[in-house]
Amino acid sequence: MFAYQAPPVLSVSVLARYLKELLETDDLLHNVWVQGEISGCRTYASGHCYFTLKDAEAQLPCVFFKHARQRSAAPQLRDGMAIAANGSISLYERDGKLQLYVESVELIGEGALFLRFEQLKARLSAEGLFEPERKRPIPEQPAVVGLVTSPDGAALRDMLRVLRTRYPLVQVILSPTLVQGSEAPAAIVAAIDRLNEHGEADVIIVARGGGSIEELWAFNEEVVARAIARSRIPVISGVGHETDFTIADFVADYRASTPTAAATKAVPDIADLQAELDEKQQVLTAILDEKLERLKERLERATYDLQRASPKNVLNQRRQQLDDLTEMLHTRISHLLSLRAERLRGQALRLHSLSPLLTIARGYAVVRRESDQAVITGPQQVQPGEQLTIQVRDGSIPVQVRPSHHSTVPEE
Repeated sequence: MFAYQAPPVLSVSVLARYLKELLETDDLLHNVWVQGEISGCRTYASGHCYFTLKDAEAQLPCVFFKHARQRSAAPQLRDGMAIAANGSISLYERDGKLQLYVESVELIGEGALFLRFEQLKARLSAEGLFEPERKRPIPEQPAVVGLVTSPDGAALRDMLRVLRTRYPLVQVILSPTLVQGSEAPAAIVAAIDRLNEHGEADVIIVARGGGSIEELWAFNEEVVARAIARSRIPVISGVGHETDFTIADFVADYRASTPTAAATKAVPDIADLQAELDEKQQVLTAILDEKLERLKERLERATYDLQRASPKNVLNQRRQQLDDLTEMLHTRISHLLSLRAERLRGQALRLHSLSPLLTIARGYAVVRRESDQAVITGPQQVQPGEQLTIQVRDGSIPVQVRPSHHSTVPEE
């Protein structure tokens, strides 16, 4: 009777190492050619290229290291290419993933999806759907942004974060949709149409995160392209990564490389607006200060001119002139009066020297006719009976002319 012996228990790392060695010792797998269509092609900054080879029933992860690419002078790989890849099959122990380590590639042609892509692109381009003239400008400060994307994807979280950070004033309307699979094209069309019927969005972002050509294929369908083209609201596409291009990108009014870039394009940065507002405020303040300074100078000049032309100033000047003239007149009159007084004193002295009173004071008398006060200097000037007055130093003596002797006698 045989005793049952349990198989040994292996650790994951031991088993993975065993499988790796088993694969690497197989001559067929050590130098194998595999034919298929490239999907999910990514070339990183390191120069290493990762992609998946697919056919209708299976897929195989592949890695094409930088040194192998340079040695084989391989062409630039992209999704949709049909190639034959030569290399070895091994196990990537960390991820437990079987993959082809590519040493060289040969182009077989374009894959079926890529041919469909190029055919639709050529047909829509011929209709003018890609022409720059039909693309509408994206509003600079939208009040409402509509999002057409999956409600569960990372793209939505990234876009909301960007919109909230850059421009908190914007409102967001989510029109949820599937973004991959056979039902996704119709769902995307319905989501775009809903936002147009709603009518409040100023701009629409159609977006999803990165993926393989199959995962992004919904955005290469004609119904989606035509829904974007007929949208009354400007559309920004943000599908996949920077190297991914879809038909939706060519039809959209603006193509952004990623959902995050699409959100960045859709709204302004409020910090830039604040800086621009501050700059304009400074410019406006400077303009106002300069204008106020000019107005101040004009006011000062006008005030000065008004003061110069003021009746008060003119009156004050005239008063001062009147005072000056009055003083000059007083001086002149005083001078003239002084001259006149001196002249009068001189004339008075001369008159005094000629005054008959002085003659009378020396003992002489002055005889006047009483009737006309005429001075009598001789007898022939009087008639008998006329009344005369003899003026002496101390008074006057009335007399009457006698007929006989033609002489005067005092009145009794």
